Formats: sequence, structure tokens, C-alpha cells
Amino acid sequence: MTGLRIRPAGDRALLLEPPDRDALAALTGRLRERTVDGVADILPAARTVLVTLSPGSDPDAVAQLLREAAASAPPGGDHDSGEPIVIPVHYDGADLPDAARLLGISEQELIARHAGYEWHCAFVGFAPGFGYLEAPQANLSVPRRDRSLTAVPAGSVALAGGYSAVYPRRSPGGWQLIGHTDTVLWDLTRPDPALLRPGSRVRFAVADR
Repeated sequence: MTGLRIRPAGDRALLLEPPDRDALAALTGRLRERTVDGVADILPAARTVLVTLSPGSDPDAVAQLLREAAASAPPGGDHDSGEPIVIPVHYDGADLPDAARLLGISEQELIARHAGYEWHCAFVGFAPGFGYLEAPQANLSVPRRDRSLTAVPAGSVALAGGYSAVYPRRSPGGWQLIGHTDTVLWDLTRPDPALLRPGSRVRFAVADR
């Protein structure tokens, strides 16, 4: 991988900046499958990967190991193996008509594309359990709403900026709301509260009425 930039992030972390989204996915996949000495944790984001160092690690030495890991990263994404997580959706969101209009397609076509492709959790953030899901083939990139909402209900299914997401809890938000689901994204009673994590594969399905 050429063009990888590594910057210090405080005294216990490094910020990795791959040259593009494909390289980011390949690098994240490599770091998830192969342990790098001196790395305690990785946190992918939209354009970067934050690497937290183990106590006592030499940042320069770890940076060199990370460059070697990046150089050997095979093309492809950071996708879990096994069956995808299925999330039934009621496509009744208030912004469904506007989202379809912005895309220049019908509401039914939007629904068919959203439920017809497999999505991949690129990274998490904003709120616990909030996963940024990608499916470039679906071609459902829409801008955020003109005005954010002060309270988006938990379970709202939304689109914005090339991503889809499910709001895990009631919170402010500015994404285009296209539906809702009864699937719980964040549950503290589960061994792993978050349903989605980076690498998770998701299929949306039209929910039975």
C-alpha cells in the first residue's frame, strides 16, 4: 500500500490515513485479522484508523510494523464471514418521498435497492451501537436533511452521505428517515450490547405488516 500516512495522536496512539476508501477497508481488515505487536486497539472511521498503543510500546517501532502490515494487506474489505445480520424494516419514514425525489427514483425503487443489497458496517460512532453501513452498489447517496431533528426515535432507519444506519436510541439527528425497525441495536443486557461492529454484514428486509 503506497500513500499511507501515520501521524502521532497524543503519546499513546497513532492516526493512520490510507490514500482512499478501498485502502482503508483493506488496512482495517488486515489489522482485525492479524495482531501487530504494540497495538492495543484499533478504531476505524470514515477516512482514518486510530491505533491505540500498548503501554510501553515504541511508537516508531509500531509505526514500522503497521507499514509492513499495510503493505501486505490484500485488496478487499473488512467483512465478517458467515451469515449477515437481517434487519426487518417498515419503510414508512417521513423522509422516504424526499429521499426518493433526491435520487430521482420511485419510493419502491429506493426500497428495492435498500433491501436488495448487502450492507457492510465500515465503522461505528455518534452513539453507542450506531453503525455506518455502506453498500456502494445500491447507489443511495443522499444529503442530510435541511434541518436536523431534535429527537429521532430509536429504531429509525436512515440514509445520508452514502451511508445507511439505524438509530440505536432516541437522539437528535439529521439523516433522511426512510423507515423503522423493531430490531434492538444496543442492549446492555446482552453479552455484547452492540448488534453491529466494524466488519458486520447486514441485509435489510421488508418487514411483514
